[in-house]
Amino acid sequence: MPEEAYVAALLKDLEAALPLVWGRKVVSIFMGGGTPSLFSARAIDTLLTQVRALLPVEAHAEITLEANPGTAEAQKFADFRAAGVNRLSLGTQSFNPRHLRALGRIHDDREARFAVELALRHFDNVNLDLMYALPEQTLEEALADIREAVSFGPQHISAYHLTLEPNTVFYSQPPILPDDDMSAAMQEAIEAELAGAGYEHYETSAFAKKHSRCRHNLNYWLFGDYLGIGAGAHGKLTFHDRILRQVRHRQPKAYMERALAGNALEEERTVSPDEMPFEFMMNALRLTEGFPTSLFPARTGLSLTAALPMLEEAQRRGLIERDALHIRPTLLGQRFLNELLQLFLAE
Repeated sequence: MPEEAYVAALLKDLEAALPLVWGRKVVSIFMGGGTPSLFSARAIDTLLTQVRALLPVEAHAEITLEANPGTAEAQKFADFRAAGVNRLSLGTQSFNPRHLRALGRIHDDREARFAVELALRHFDNVNLDLMYALPEQTLEEALADIREAVSFGPQHISAYHLTLEPNTVFYSQPPILPDDDMSAAMQEAIEAELAGAGYEHYETSAFAKKHSRCRHNLNYWLFGDYLGIGAGAHGKLTFHDRILRQVRHRQPKAYMERALAGNALEEERTVSPDEMPFEFMMNALRLTEGFPTSLFPARTGLSLTAALPMLEEAQRRGLIERDALHIRPTLLGQRFLNELLQLFLAE
C-alpha cells in the first residue's frame, strides 16, 4: 500500500537522522508541504507514535497538520485530533469562487466554509491561509476574504501576496494581476482590518490572536534548527563548528527508494561565514518586532560586526531601527523587505 510504504520511508529517514539530533528536545512538529490531510488518521497516529518513541517530544509540543478544504471530512478531522494533532492549518486561499477557479484549486467556496467550520469544531488552534493580489482581484474582494475569515474567529490567519512560481502555468502564461500600488493598498487594508479584529501582526504574512503565534514558524524565523524528513524536505542543523543545510530527494518514488536504503539526502552543504548574515536576516527581519542583537552571534557563531556595514546601510535608508539591544524593520523595511534583504547578500 503506497501510504504504508511512504510512512515506512519517513520512519527510516528519521532513524538515519537520529545521530544528528540526539538529545535535542522537540518543541514542534509540522506536517506540511502538499496535502498531508490525504493521509489516513491511522498513518498520522503511527508516525507521531514513532516520533515520540525515537525523540524527546515536549509534553505540550505544537503539532500542526496542513489540510486542503477539498479533503475535509468530519470523522477524519476528529481522528487527526485524537492522533495527537493539536493545530490545523487550512489552505483556504479565498472564499470567492471566481478566484478559487483562477487559482486552479480543487475546492470551491462552499467546501472552504464547510472545512473551516469543521476545523474549528475539532481544533482549538486553527490557521487559515489566504492569498491576495489574485488575478483581477479588487481591493474590496481582498478585504471580503479577510472579513469572512475573521468572522469564523480562527486563532491565526496567514495572508500571503500571490507569487508566480517558476515551472507553473501562471509563470509561463501570467494572468492579469493587480499592480504594485494596488497590491500595496491591499496589504495595508488587510493589516488594518486584522489589527482592528484583535490579531497581532508578528511576521510579514502572519497574524495571531494573543498567545496563538505559530511556535514552529517562530523557531524558523529566529534561525532555529529543524529536521526535515519527507520528499523535498529542507532542514537546518547547527553544530559547534558548522551549520548544515539539508535537502531530501524531491521526487516521491526516488525519495522512498533512497530513504529505505538509508540515504534520503539529495544535497547537504555547510553554510559559509559569508552567507551567514543573509541566511540569518532573511528569516529574522520578517518578524515585525525584529530580534535581540544577542541572537545573531548565538545563532550564527559570528560577531555582529560581520553584518555591521549592511546594517548601517539599511539604517541609513530608513529600512531598520537599531540600538545596542535590538534590531527591527521599520514600516518602510517591512514594505520593501526584498530590497532590505538584498543588502545582506554576499558580494
